Amino acid sequence: MDFDLSEEHQMIREMSWEFAKEVIAPRSEEMERTGEYPYDIIDQMAGLGMMGIPFPEEYGGSGGDWVGMHVCIEGISRGDMTLGALLDVTTSVTAQELYVFGTEEQKKKWLKPMAEGKEIGAFGLTEPDAGSDAGSLRTTAVLKGDEWILDGTKQFITNIGLRNASVLLAAAVTEKKKGGKNTISTFIVPKDVPGFQLGTRYDKMAWLASATHEVIMEGCRIPKVNMLGDPSHGFAQHLAVLETGRISIAAMAVGGAQACLDEALRYSGERTQFRKPLFAFQTIQFKLADMAVAIELARNQYLKAAWLKDQGRKHTFEAAAAKLFASEMFEKVASDALQIHGGYGYMNEYPVSRLYKSAKLLQIVEGTSEVQRMVIGRHLAP
Repeated sequence: MDFDLSEEHQMIREMSWEFAKEVIAPRSEEMERTGEYPYDIIDQMAGLGMMGIPFPEEYGGSGGDWVGMHVCIEGISRGDMTLGALLDVTTSVTAQELYVFGTEEQKKKWLKPMAEGKEIGAFGLTEPDAGSDAGSLRTTAVLKGDEWILDGTKQFITNIGLRNASVLLAAAVTEKKKGGKNTISTFIVPKDVPGFQLGTRYDKMAWLASATHEVIMEGCRIPKVNMLGDPSHGFAQHLAVLETGRISIAAMAVGGAQACLDEALRYSGERTQFRKPLFAFQTIQFKLADMAVAIELARNQYLKAAWLKDQGRKHTFEAAAAKLFASEMFEKVASDALQIHGGYGYMNEYPVSRLYKSAKLLQIVEGTSEVQRMVIGRHLAP
């Protein structure tokens, strides 16, 4: 086994970490405080090709792979979690579903500008009554002539509030069956079509620079050709790309946890108590050692899951394990980093306070910790 990153992967890691340190991190506190969307940073990320790493050049990508994409997501998340989330939703989920299931025309029209970073994607599955039980969604799509008419509400939709977010991939019921599972299809819903409107911009406890909105579709009309993939397997398509999203969440968690460790190391080296730096105390060193070990284990797990995906091999267990372990690890590491900072860690001016608030969300999005344990449990069944 070779655990070394390739030369290309090392370049991506260095590029994303340097960008996070020099461009993103200095703005992170301001972004969280004001809730303003960092369009200039997003444009720079697009210029560096971050949104298109795993896609062929003919579709606006750089011809890379999913290991490279997730190394990039880790690096960007080290600077700010919201921009890691933007890459996850745009590339790992939305653009990937277009790439895997889209027609050639759909790829050229919708995937290419997304992979180039000119437009940002959004993914519409969650509804007020359909969270972990996503199969209970109520949004409907009815074919009338050459148009689909969509009605329903989606919630907690990341990216859709950005002015350069162009499209929502929305799951909708196209056939209701008595006593059986409804037929669910996926649709490409442009943001500017009649009947599409943004609802509430959610007032979150963290991630304020992430454009999270409710979406309301009332008589929303889209062309017939905007159905994506197999009309009877839209739900399965969504779940397939969410498997990659779980690897992305793990990479984000590792990036956030690494940022916590960075801050804890810096602070423990500078802060003195009893005439010694905090780092000189064994209790602090033990916390830092545990943090470093947990981060390395989580990093290895998400890289393994991404590598398996690149090899075309099954990775459901590995993706769920990566997401579960890394997201719960991040919360523990953030808590320990804040503890090392003492009272200062509770102040908003210190990055660990933002990271601590950010950590919990990763145990919820793209499949809760409970759902990951269900997935893993099925693989363990005799």
